[in-house]
Amino acid sequence: METLTNLLSHKTIRNYKSDPIPDEALDKILEAGFRASTTGNMQVYSVIVSKDAERRKELCKLHFGQKMVEQAPVLLTFCADFNRFNKWCRQREAEPGYDNFLSFFTAAIDALLVAQNAAVAAEDFGLGICYLGTTTYQADKLVEFFNLPRGVVPITTLVVGYPDEDPEQADRLPASGLVHQETYHDYTAGAIDEIYREKESLPLTAKLIEENQLDNLAQIFAYKRYTKKDNLHFSRVFLDVLKDQGFME
Repeated sequence: METLTNLLSHKTIRNYKSDPIPDEALDKILEAGFRASTTGNMQVYSVIVSKDAERRKELCKLHFGQKMVEQAPVLLTFCADFNRFNKWCRQREAEPGYDNFLSFFTAAIDALLVAQNAAVAAEDFGLGICYLGTTTYQADKLVEFFNLPRGVVPITTLVVGYPDEDPEQADRLPASGLVHQETYHDYTAGAIDEIYREKESLPLTAKLIEENQLDNLAQIFAYKRYTKKDNLHFSRVFLDVLKDQGFME
């Protein structure tokens, strides 16, 4: 039940101590990741471990200057990876057919499953974690930084270390707004109001609305945090990465 308790009490940590993580603990965390479910037992992913302080400084710049990248002792970058599998196939006289979007998507799912297993395991060791969405935004630069060959694309990054803060647990939508029984039931205007009522009534929400000088939280997401302009730009960058890395043949 300890793992369930950790899952239910999960907090995203953004401030870390510099204390190193014992190698034995990190090995176990990675091993737990590798036990994740995987398509066809192919394990089409790779994990890049970043400990070197100077390289983490450079990675901090690539991740939009998020200081936790420098603070925490370990960064784990999870990649969709058909490079290894393709080479194995060819060495066994089996011509691989994985130069397409579906194969990329398969490998991306594998990588994310491994990442989540590793995140849960890290919290079992008393460590904190934070996912970095900037991994896909900066995929082209990370391909160069890590010298990734064709068939390999960065998917997500986990910051891992001992917490130097104890933040409040982030809010979540109620299960009634997320779970559909038997078939998908589309949302009425009233249902939307009810699902988002608690989130919209939080003191933090009121503070954000005031700081951004907007009318509501939805406008903050649409016009400030995740804008159409940015989404289109980073989509083009990422699609170019997929093409360059051999997944859009």
